[in-house]
Amino acid sequence: MTRDVLTIREMCEAFEVTPRTLRFYESKELLFPIRDGTKRLFTRRDRARLKLILRGKRFGFSLEDIRQLLDLYDRDGSQEVQLMRTYEVARARLAQMEAQRAELDEAITELKDQLAWGETALAAFRRAAE
Repeated sequence: MTRDVLTIREMCEAFEVTPRTLRFYESKELLFPIRDGTKRLFTRRDRARLKLILRGKRFGFSLEDIRQLLDLYDRDGSQEVQLMRTYEVARARLAQMEAQRAELDEAITELKDQLAWGETALAAFRRAAE
């Protein structure tokens, strides 16, 4: 990907996304491809932004959080403010994920207990039927 611009098809192949995804991110003002008639041409900046968008989505950041973080970089270019805010958002997201994991672990334990009870109950029915 050393070319200055990529077509929408090339972007889709490079990042394993659909054209609809790229158009959606464009409509949400996360990507700003160059328009050449009906063609969209994505710059290196767009590729860097898409990489960050996809990483943020994988971590569960909202699109609004991602947009604000990207806008911080565009504002001053120093990355310090962006990094501080990204760190804050990431810490909050990590806390949410850990809470979800704790809830999920609890639900898994409870379901396993219920399955064990059900297995015992079924075995008792089978013994009674013999």
